Amino acid sequence: MPLSSTINDLVKLFESAGYPLTSTALLHRADVFLELSGEDIRRRLYLTQDASGHEMCLRPEFTIPLCMEAVSAEANGAIRSAMSYCGPVFRHRAGENGEFTQAGIESLGRPDKEAADAEVLALALEASALLCTSQDRPIVRLGDAGLINGVLEALSASPAFTRRFKRRLAVGKTALNTGSVPDSTGLNRYAGVMAALEGAGPQAARSFVGDMLTISGVKASGGRTAEEIAARFLSKAEQGGSGLSETKIQILHRFLDISGNPDQVAEKVRRFAQDNALDIAAPLERYEARLGFMAAQGINLTEISASAGFVRNLDYYTGMVFEVTASLNSHKPLVGGGRYDGLLKRLGASSSTPAVGFSVWPERFEKQPAPAANTRDLRANARSAGATQ
Repeated sequence: MPLSSTINDLVKLFESAGYPLTSTALLHRADVFLELSGEDIRRRLYLTQDASGHEMCLRPEFTIPLCMEAVSAEANGAIRSAMSYCGPVFRHRAGENGEFTQAGIESLGRPDKEAADAEVLALALEASALLCTSQDRPIVRLGDAGLINGVLEALSASPAFTRRFKRRLAVGKTALNTGSVPDSTGLNRYAGVMAALEGAGPQAARSFVGDMLTISGVKASGGRTAEEIAARFLSKAEQGGSGLSETKIQILHRFLDISGNPDQVAEKVRRFAQDNALDIAAPLERYEARLGFMAAQGINLTEISASAGFVRNLDYYTGMVFEVTASLNSHKPLVGGGRYDGLLKRLGASSSTPAVGFSVWPERFEKQPAPAANTRDLRANARSAGATQ
C-alpha cells in the first residue's frame, strides 16, 4: 500500500473515532525536550538558534508541542481535548533519513482513566491492523509505570533514584549497585549538594551545579565549561550507588522478573506484594480495572505480552505503556504510547491533567512485516464496542 494512502487511512480512522486532525509548529525551544524526554535526546535533535540566542530544534515528536498548546489555551483550570496528528518529525538516525512521518492521537482531560486507556489501546491495535499487510504475528507489549512507581515508593526509594532507575530500565539496564555511594568516589563529601538536588530535573540540576561552579570562580578545564563539569559530576553521582539495601534491591529485581499475559501479571504482582509486605494496592487496583475495560473493548488479553519491568524510553510516562513491534527482537516499535498524567502540569498547567495517547510510524510498516490477521484478532470486537470519546 502506498505511504500516502496509508496516511490518509490513518487520518480517517482517527477522525472517525473522535480525534480531529490538528497540527503544530515545526520549530520549538529545545530545552523543553531536553528536560522532559531526557538528555540523551540531545544527540538526536536538529538544533539551531533564534535571533535571541535561544537553542531551538526542529519538531522531534508531536506530544510535547501539542500539550504545550493545550496548556496555553487552558481556561478555568480545565483541559479537555481529543486530537490526532500526522506530519513530519525530525531526528538524527544512523543510516536513515532524519525526516520521517509520525501519526497518532492524544486524549487530554478524561477523568475515567482506565476506560480511556482501554479505548486508546484498542484504537492503536485497530491502526496496526489497518497498516499491516502480512500474516506474521505482531508482538504487543504492555507495562505500567504506575506499578513500578508504586513498588519504588513502597521500598522508600528517593525521587532521584526513581527517575534514574526508570531511565536505566528504559534502555535495558536493570543491574544496580547496592548500598550508598562509596567513599572512594569522593562524592560523599558533597552530600549536602546532592540533597539539595534531590528531586530536581536533569536540566535544572545541571544548571544549579553549573551556577555553583561559576560563582565559585571555577574556570574551564581541558576545554570544558562549568556546565559540562557539572554534568560530569552528576553522572558520577548517579553511577555511585542506589541508596537501597541489598534486600530491597533483590525485591526490586524479583518484581521486574514478573511477566506473562496481563491477567497473569496482575495475579503474580498481587502475590509478590503479599509475600514482600508491600502496599501497592492502589496502582494494582487501577491495573486490574484497566484490564476489565480492555476485555470490554474486545481486546484478547491472552495474546498480549505483559511485563512488570516494561517501560518506554521517555521520562513523562506515569501509567500504562505499550508498544506493537514486528518481533520480540525488534527495537523499533511500529506503534507506541501510554499515559502521561504529569506532563501538562510540568508544562505549566494549573493542575495535573489526565492524558493518554499513542504514536504510529507508518514508514516502518513498509520495512517490517507485521500481521494484519492476528492484530485484527486482538481487536476483534473493537468497532462494535465503539472506541469513541
